[in-house]
Amino acid sequence: MSPAAASPPRLICDLTQSWSAVGGGVGTYLRAKRAHILAETPHRHLMVLPADRDWVEESDGGRAITAWIKSPHVPFSPNYRLLLRNGAVREALERFRPDVIECQDAYNLPWVALGHRRRFPETALVAGYMTDFPTVYARRPISKAVGTRLGEAAGRLCYSYCGKLYRQFDAVYALSDAGGGARLRSLGVDPVHILPLGVELGDFGSSRRDPALRKRLGIGDDQPLLIYVGRMDVEKRPDVVVEAFRQLPPELDARLVLLGQGPMLEQIARLNDPRIVTPGFVTDRAELARWLASSDIYVSAMPNETFGVSVIEAQASGLPVVGVSGGAMPERVRPGMGLLGPVGDPAAMAANIAEVWRSDRTAMGRLARDYVAGEFTWRHSMDVLFGEVIPAAQNRRRLAAHEASAGLRGSAVRI
Repeated sequence: MSPAAASPPRLICDLTQSWSAVGGGVGTYLRAKRAHILAETPHRHLMVLPADRDWVEESDGGRAITAWIKSPHVPFSPNYRLLLRNGAVREALERFRPDVIECQDAYNLPWVALGHRRRFPETALVAGYMTDFPTVYARRPISKAVGTRLGEAAGRLCYSYCGKLYRQFDAVYALSDAGGGARLRSLGVDPVHILPLGVELGDFGSSRRDPALRKRLGIGDDQPLLIYVGRMDVEKRPDVVVEAFRQLPPELDARLVLLGQGPMLEQIARLNDPRIVTPGFVTDRAELARWLASSDIYVSAMPNETFGVSVIEAQASGLPVVGVSGGAMPERVRPGMGLLGPVGDPAAMAANIAEVWRSDRTAMGRLARDYVAGEFTWRHSMDVLFGEVIPAAQNRRRLAAHEASAGLRGSAVRI
């Protein structure tokens, strides 16, 4: 029995602007969470998300509610929107009065949730550290633009902000120790739960390999087909993957598939390299599984993964992984499952791709799939969320209410 199935019905709310209709780690997590709530628990689920207009969508007899808030597109990232209308978010929260609110980003919306809790102190707040934004969006780009000294200062300032923000939540989780857990603890956030994400193992596997797809690409079984899945932006570093691919020995006669959209796609298209295939973002899960299973090696240069959903989907498809020694990647790609190299080093990545190609890739892929099957199912993720994280938040909220009540009684006695 799911831990949530034994608890009384609650309204669980997810509040985020990190939502995309065509994929993304947060979107994948929220879809899995809603499916679990509806199938395995007595709870209702509210999501407050950005959209092109204001409207409320309800289904499953009112158990699944989505409050869409009109929001502008993120510049250069058309699949995401900036949810900045705090007043509209407050109205949605006050209308539905959730028992638990979970935030998956660290900008304006967590402060809206904290303000809501001040008005309704019984509301338990959970925060998820889904992106290592102080490094990705502050330290690294500022260092590149104006120098390392100012970049490091900006990173420290943002991490200080993280500590101040997350210490106010009733429960906090990271997706891995290396992807945020250890950092949050160093900032005085205690405890930090580890909530690994998952994959629907039955949706992926080597049985979905499609020889016709490879034939359409003009590639034989003796040629490596590399694949990357994700946003085409500076955070994900697909440019490093492309440069590594272009440094491979010509005799390999490799091909590279980039599944995704983003501002760097145009830059890659300008290379006019017919060996690089860019089908765009694949929204159909069966089609994604077909692309992965029909490939030979998954490649990622992302140095600050907090978890790596695309990595475990590739591993579930039986692929070895060539990545970088940064973020959560070393936790995902264990010895024998692929190779990791230095961050931002295309030559080292190219050498690792060639080495993996010449190794026993089938054994690597089998080991990777077995690892994912044992550690990263959505059932396990939801058991941690509803059996550990949310109860911890609710217990802390009850304790805070008790202490506040005792304080008021003490004040009355002194008077």
